[in-house]
Amino acid sequence: MLKITDVHTYYGAIEALKGVDIDVHQGEIVTLIGANGAGKTTLLMTVCGRPPARFGHIWFDGVEITRRPTFEIIRLGIAQSPEGRRIFPRMTVFENLQLGALTADKSGFADSLERVYTLFPILKQRADQRGGTLSGGEQQMLSIGRALMSRPRLLLLDEPSLGLAPMIVKQIFRVVEEINRDSGVTIFMVEQNAHLSLKLAHRGYVMVNGRIELTGTGAELLANEEVRAAYLEGGRH
Repeated sequence: MLKITDVHTYYGAIEALKGVDIDVHQGEIVTLIGANGAGKTTLLMTVCGRPPARFGHIWFDGVEITRRPTFEIIRLGIAQSPEGRRIFPRMTVFENLQLGALTADKSGFADSLERVYTLFPILKQRADQRGGTLSGGEQQMLSIGRALMSRPRLLLLDEPSLGLAPMIVKQIFRVVEEINRDSGVTIFMVEQNAHLSLKLAHRGYVMVNGRIELTGTGAELLANEEVRAAYLEGGRH
């Protein structure tokens, strides 16, 4: 579904991605782990066209999207829940969800809204509350819910557990699994919690300094000594 081939992305003269190759197949959950500053967020942003790849190619469902504008990429069926959530704090929960549905067929709005409220019942209770007054966990739920309102076929999640309490993290991961299992949404996730994300993932990649250094099934990477030393046993996170 998503094919990234030899992608190089720059910020000015600084090369952030140095020839990245990644495949995400339909129906999978794929996790990308790596240290802070490795280029993980840059990769998700590059998929969405900002910043664009300077070299290499990105295909989504057989269509090359490497240099397409972001709004066209979103309309093809990709949605992102960004790092740091980035909801609209002065808008209500409901208004945030409405914005997420702008590119979707209006006839499906009610069904999409009910689906989000089923996944995250607290959002229904908070529908008229301003987003900025929500807790961190509730804002993360809203960010994911807003992305789902566009009815994506591919959902990009950037650090969904960042800064959240362990109980909320487990809840978020349960919902991610449910979205994939019950709705068939393909998920490509960048995540600092290597243990939980690799346990959930069908496959995973490890990024180091803008390059992919390791790949395998989630179970294979969990058992890999290098991965365990760097990300699971008190090393880098």
